[in-house]
Amino acid sequence: MPPETVLAFDTSAAHCAAALLLPDGQVVQRLEPMEKGQAERLMPLLEELLAEAGLGWRDLTRIAVGTGPGNFTGVRISVAAARGLALGLGIPALGITRLEALAYGLPRPLLVAEDARRGEAYAQGFDLQGFETACLSPISDLPPASHVTGSAFADALPPALPLAEAMARLAADRAPGPRPAPFYLRSADAAPPADPPPVILP
Repeated sequence: MPPETVLAFDTSAAHCAAALLLPDGQVVQRLEPMEKGQAERLMPLLEELLAEAGLGWRDLTRIAVGTGPGNFTGVRISVAAARGLALGLGIPALGITRLEALAYGLPRPLLVAEDARRGEAYAQGFDLQGFETACLSPISDLPPASHVTGSAFADALPPALPLAEAMARLAADRAPGPRPAPFYLRSADAAPPADPPPVILP
């Protein structure tokens, strides 16, 4: 497989994170913490990243995007942007979960558990028998593991790489598959409207 030029980005949490993986293995990246405004900031941030590397959109060979789990709106922002870019540029877009990215480069067997609030965690085991599928689990029910990482643990291993860089490196070595889609492990917290729906006249 020839070297790839991968643009990866993630807005599944309170940030805009992006990384550009170059064919020689070098990485240019940005991380901007923000509670809101990712939709307005994402595309300018990506353009700045490309300009810093002296590249244009047509130099990219694939897109990597964080699909969650995480903030519902943030995940949708990134996934929609990735699918649009892939379609416009004629290159593949690959979805990478936050849990996969956190596991990248860490020793195994490994349990990744991200705090999902309410005493629960988004969890996935890597080379941890019986826990390979990502799930939403009570923190008290998480299985023992030789190594742990993620915000649900006080004594967690730190990530081996920044989130967006891990996503880029995972995508560079992965065969393209279906178009990326949001990866949700919990339904939306939004409450239904209190007002009755409008009456539609015939």
